[in-house]
Amino acid sequence: MKMRGRLAFAWLAVIANACAAQPASTPLPANIAPSILKAVENPYAPKAEDLGWETGGIVLTSANLAEQTDSIPSQVRLTLLGFLPRTCSELRVDVADPNDQFQIMVSAYSLIDPITRCDNVLRQFETSILLGVYSAGRYTVWVNNEYVGDFVSDE
Repeated sequence: MKMRGRLAFAWLAVIANACAAQPASTPLPANIAPSILKAVENPYAPKAEDLGWETGGIVLTSANLAEQTDSIPSQVRLTLLGFLPRTCSELRVDVADPNDQFQIMVSAYSLIDPITRCDNVLRQFETSILLGVYSAGRYTVWVNNEYVGDFVSDE
């Protein structure tokens, strides 16, 4: 009989503990949509004067990311190395705002003034641009639909 009493008491303790108020869980921060917090001037961004020019491809031989630690907050620098198709081609680098998957899609291409005559000779280029400051998250960077790298923003 003593054993039954102890067993009943143990079950009552388990049931009482299960019914007791549980501490509220700490709320998780709301999902923040990826966004650019501070844009930086891109000297290779598309311009209004580009209308009417012929769009061409480029030969991209290298693309990489490097953290720019000498600025606060730190930023990421995208460096591109490749060839333009003609001696008079101009480079354009269009950096899109991040999408919902935290992807930054970059389009690099050349422009040629249809009136200007120039040689079809490859011309090497090397350039780098700052991408800006982004909201908190892990971002991937893609240039011409090719994965270049990723970075984490703590902002």
